[in-house]
Amino acid sequence: MFGAGRTPGGLRARHQRQGTWSDAPAARGLALDLGSSRTRAWVPGRGLVLDPYAGTGAHGGGERPVRRGRIVDPESCGRLLGRIADAALGPDRSDSVIVLSHPVLAGAEHRSAARALLAGLGTTRVVVLSSARAAAAYAGPREAGPLLVIDMGAQLTEVTLLVNGLVADARQAESGLDDLDGLDPAALPAALVRTVLDMITSMWRHDRHGAIRGALRKGPVLAGGGALSPEVTECIARRLGTRVRLADDPSTTVVRGAGQILSSVLRRRTAPPEHTGRPR
Repeated sequence: MFGAGRTPGGLRARHQRQGTWSDAPAARGLALDLGSSRTRAWVPGRGLVLDPYAGTGAHGGGERPVRRGRIVDPESCGRLLGRIADAALGPDRSDSVIVLSHPVLAGAEHRSAARALLAGLGTTRVVVLSSARAAAAYAGPREAGPLLVIDMGAQLTEVTLLVNGLVADARQAESGLDDLDGLDPAALPAALVRTVLDMITSMWRHDRHGAIRGALRKGPVLAGGGALSPEVTECIARRLGTRVRLADDPSTTVVRGAGQILSSVLRRRTAPPEHTGRPR
């Protein structure tokens, strides 16, 4: 199944500087990646803005409101989202849109909790979508067909098969980079790659239509902090016998994709209506 193949030419990971919230006018939209280790936001006109509250105890006594990709402290999470919305959107959010990504297998309870928290911010519209769809929007190919998205985060690792933009299959391991901190650095890439390959193998065995094979020929999209490691990306490419698709900074692929979807929503809202009447 996994033969030798091409490896990526190199990873161009950019260090993202923490943005400021107060130096620009209020935006009409906000894209969020509410992660287990930190929250990333994308704001129209400002681009990527990292969570200025990460590591400061703003999540409530140093606790994280999101663990293993799920909201475990709604009250603390609501305060965090409120601060970000205040800074990005301002007090008047009556005509604003928030796009939030979530883990593919987060479940209905998490999605409902996220929607309720965002609705409480007073925005006009809330769009909740999977992190795999967001990553594909930013780093995936534009042609239709099957696509494999591998998201290696702080506390979750997910592999998702998208077919024409819809989730056809997915696997999740409730482990991530945080769980590998105690390992010898030389062993970390092997442990992470083994987790990913096990999930792909499981999906391959249940694939009845050849979608996984087609997705591997196209090349999987790698996202999350794990994709910042050249050893990880090169090993995945070699073991799968295919190239891999990487954005400049894989750790922000999801929020940038959510930002692209937000921009599309905002453009549709401001586009002039088509004239369908007869010319006079």
